[in-house]
Amino acid sequence: MMTKEIAVFLDRDGTINEEMGYINHVSRFVLLPRSAAAIKLLNDAGLKVVMITNQSGAARGYFPPSLVEEVHTHLQNLLAASGARLDDIFVCPHLPQDNCSCRKPKPGLILQAAAKHHLDLSRSYSVGDRHKDILTGAQTGMKGILVLTGYGRGEYEHFAPTWDVRPVHVAADLLDAAEWIIKDLDKA
Repeated sequence: MMTKEIAVFLDRDGTINEEMGYINHVSRFVLLPRSAAAIKLLNDAGLKVVMITNQSGAARGYFPPSLVEEVHTHLQNLLAASGARLDDIFVCPHLPQDNCSCRKPKPGLILQAAAKHHLDLSRSYSVGDRHKDILTGAQTGMKGILVLTGYGRGEYEHFAPTWDVRPVHVAADLLDAAEWIIKDLDKA
């Protein structure tokens, strides 16, 4: 019987890279300063690192669908230069009104990744800069971590008292989140 692996699911915009609104050109994609080091730390710990992201810009006509893949290739190249990697990338290309099962906060992308990579979601983590990232992870039994980059600080300061699902940790950035995850795993 195959042992299920632990994964860290990462949001893209505002978590790994600077929040820019719609990234309509690869030159607008800028890694946050400690993101590559964070992902390398998770890689070195033997965790699967999977990015899940809503990317409706192509469906809205803001850029061609091929740009999403171009940006993700650029991201993987930037990470590789620091010895880091994403094990997989799952994208929801749909509009909110499409009511698909893969647009966060629905858990479709996580469930696809779990099936493909044989992941133990009850021991995995969801990291993002939006409350919807915490909700997405909670629906599948994961621990949710909010980063204060991107929209995180504003969402946390203005809306956290109203949240029915709270993050297990609030991190300054992705590296802070990765370090917390490693310590949390050591406790288990």
